[in-house]
Amino acid sequence: MDNPGQDEREAERYREKMRKRKEVQDREVAEKTIEKGLLMVHTGPGKGKSTAAMGLLLRALGHGWKVGIVQFIKGAWETGERTAFERFGPQIRWYTMGEGFTWETQDKARDIAAAEAAFAKARELMDDPGIRLLVLDELNIALRYDYLPLDEVLCALTSRRPDLTIVVTGRNARPELVEAADLVTEMGLVKHHFKAGVKAQKGIEF
Repeated sequence: MDNPGQDEREAERYREKMRKRKEVQDREVAEKTIEKGLLMVHTGPGKGKSTAAMGLLLRALGHGWKVGIVQFIKGAWETGERTAFERFGPQIRWYTMGEGFTWETQDKARDIAAAEAAFAKARELMDDPGIRLLVLDELNIALRYDYLPLDEVLCALTSRRPDLTIVVTGRNARPELVEAADLVTEMGLVKHHFKAGVKAQKGIEF
């Protein structure tokens, strides 16, 4: 049996609870006044690190920003995201400079050379005053295997232009990079379809 009085009291309690929560939230937001480029790190064993970075690229493009991406490890195979982003023309600069996964090349000198070339390209994009967001995809892998000197990379990232946001992706982020970053997200692995025999699929993994 309906009880209008009780329903109204519950509705009023809910409104009061949300009013107080809004006051706290509004006060907290108002206290945040700094605006600057960020160093962001997406790491961890779970799926979605590069995918999250692609989402940031899309958001920035939607605001009219000029953006860049350098892929350190992934080979130059055709992916849906690259095909889609190329439709933005000169608003995005995309460079896939990896030689493929490390177990594919089996040549450390070649992997080091590829990483050095990719980082040189990254430095070039960092120096472009028009670029507001730069994704360094799988840079963590290059650092993990010592393809690049960590101190040099950290110096470049932390001395970036004040208005430039850089996103670094890849598993096993070095502790020094985690310490230097403004934001670090660790993707956790709970369950993955690959373990059940499902192969990488177009439109999902590439």
